[in-house]
Amino acid sequence: MQRRTFCGSLAALTLPAGLAWAADAYPSRPVRVIVPFAAGGGPDVMMRKIAPGLGEALGQAIVVENKVGAAGVLAAQYVASQPADGYTLLHGAITQLVQKLLQPSLKFDPINDFVPITLTSAAPAVLTVAADSPYKNLDQLVAAAKAAPGKMNYSSGGIGTGAHLAGATLAALYGLQVTHIPLKGSVEIPTSLIRGDTQFAFPTAGTAVPQVKGGKLRALAVTSGKRMTALPDVPTLFELTKDPLTVQESWSGFWAPAKTPPEVIHKVFAAAIKAVRQPGVEEAATNAGNVIEVSESPAAYAAFMRSENAKWAEIVRKAGLATS
Repeated sequence: MQRRTFCGSLAALTLPAGLAWAADAYPSRPVRVIVPFAAGGGPDVMMRKIAPGLGEALGQAIVVENKVGAAGVLAAQYVASQPADGYTLLHGAITQLVQKLLQPSLKFDPINDFVPITLTSAAPAVLTVAADSPYKNLDQLVAAAKAAPGKMNYSSGGIGTGAHLAGATLAALYGLQVTHIPLKGSVEIPTSLIRGDTQFAFPTAGTAVPQVKGGKLRALAVTSGKRMTALPDVPTLFELTKDPLTVQESWSGFWAPAKTPPEVIHKVFAAAIKAVRQPGVEEAATNAGNVIEVSESPAAYAAFMRSENAKWAEIVRKAGLATS
């Protein structure tokens, strides 16, 4: 993922008098941010760290609500159906893009039903095995999987998660016959590896790095575009494969319902940029295995989402994962 930083002032907008008044008036009441994941999880913790700064910049309270279900689909459908006035926002993520690609029949469109505002954070995954695993590098893991087709398992926190897609990508690129084991949540991945139920996995950095440094897991590669500061001796999958599809990061950011007025979008954008720069936000991101990522503009975020959608569509196609 290319780094995106806010630079320059927002472009001035020429608006009819009525819209200019509306821009000045927004927000005149609390703004809700819908988080598609459970309270206490990484995305929820990040949003609650960002919320006070966002509220301060907008001059209104920010109400964080968790709407959990269907890997983020229920929250996305809910926000898409809300008035396009800037008072209900989604902390959207790569998850929504992937779920739509996996299940095209879903009744929402993450590209056309929303206006992207800005990225807030991103996190790579780490290809890991148990610390006592015989596999010391990617070549050894691939060779073992090819030598015993169908005998090797990889775990994830559920179907359609980043760990699932990363494992499916590796299998597709190398023609491996491996079995995906979806667990109840990503926190169970290290245990499954240590216990020997699964032989490799792609937990997010926030989950993997402490286990690697604690001597319980071994890192073979990372899915970021460049090596991680926390694991400087671990190569990227792109270094090893030269395939850009292996650059995969779980990212999230602010989305608004389609047709939300551009002046409202730009107000939220400016406030969000200030919010992620508040003291403690970057520390919270680091503790969760994330890196703060912000967009140059809402248009830049929209272009990024379109490029990500195309990339993940190719991954899903290669891996043969799409349903009806």
